[in-house]
Amino acid sequence: MTTSAQLALPGLLADGSVEWVWSDDFDEGSEVKRFEHTTVMKAEVVRAIAPKAGGLYVDATLGAGGHTVALLEAEPKARIVALDRDPAAVAAAAERLVPVADRVVLVRSVFSRLREQLDELGIGQVDGVVADLGVSSPQLEDAERGMSFRREGPIDMRMDPDGEQTAFEMIRTLSDDELANVIFEYGDERRSRRIARSIKKALGAGELRTTLDLRRAIVRAVGPARVGGVDPATRTFQALRIAVNQELEELAHFLAELPGVLAPGGVAAVVSFHSLEDRLVKRAFLTPGWTLMAKKPLCPTDEEYAQNPRARSAKLRAARRTEVEETA
Repeated sequence: MTTSAQLALPGLLADGSVEWVWSDDFDEGSEVKRFEHTTVMKAEVVRAIAPKAGGLYVDATLGAGGHTVALLEAEPKARIVALDRDPAAVAAAAERLVPVADRVVLVRSVFSRLREQLDELGIGQVDGVVADLGVSSPQLEDAERGMSFRREGPIDMRMDPDGEQTAFEMIRTLSDDELANVIFEYGDERRSRRIARSIKKALGAGELRTTLDLRRAIVRAVGPARVGGVDPATRTFQALRIAVNQELEELAHFLAELPGVLAPGGVAAVVSFHSLEDRLVKRAFLTPGWTLMAKKPLCPTDEEYAQNPRARSAKLRAARRTEVEETA
């Protein structure tokens, strides 16, 4: 990159090195309009992480950069390594974070490879890690990503557009029973077998080309939404997205690596949006070597929910890495 305040992007700098330089200036004026997203539970995450001067932190799911910005604003001499698998998110954040480029390293990567990415940067342990597991608004609203049944687009659903398998390809290769199992396991959809049969029937008839075709196949199996109810396609779309992106496998690997990534006393804060994710996070933080910062997960305030309805299912769990001598 050749901006006046160059971001430290591994592999893009001339000598491949990363140098940290303090910058006390920050200006929110450089918003990137093409990748806007309302950050969920921003204040609660900052309170949990409590960044300190000279501290090194990880934003494992950069998205639009909201948590990264909040942490850097809270502590002008903190540094952050931020990861995201979506190249559009990384590119937008690179532009937005130019004013604080000296304190940020952006890495395009799945967060399950956090240990590997830190090793490449010569970093042993960090003082805190935040992960927001939700799908960002730009991903949902981009019809070409195929994440939503509210916009017609290809049946894709990949968070990384360079990923190997789209949702359509997965549907095409799975058997009826295998597809039903995916919908049941990742969507908690009790009518998964009827839905799977209907989807495969539409595929065989050449009537499964777009996200709206997929929704129609689901509605044919279970009927339309009740007034004021959840759309009948919601659980199936969630299940297919989770499976395509291997979200639970990625999360499990990330959580397993956290104890080796966090320095003693460091904090991990994870925002989840459905029970499958939350269950994994809760289980990980109950293992030896962690001290919960609250017995129950935090949820968005009524005010935040009113301003951002997509935050309604968010849960924040935070835990502190126990001192080494306490776990002996």
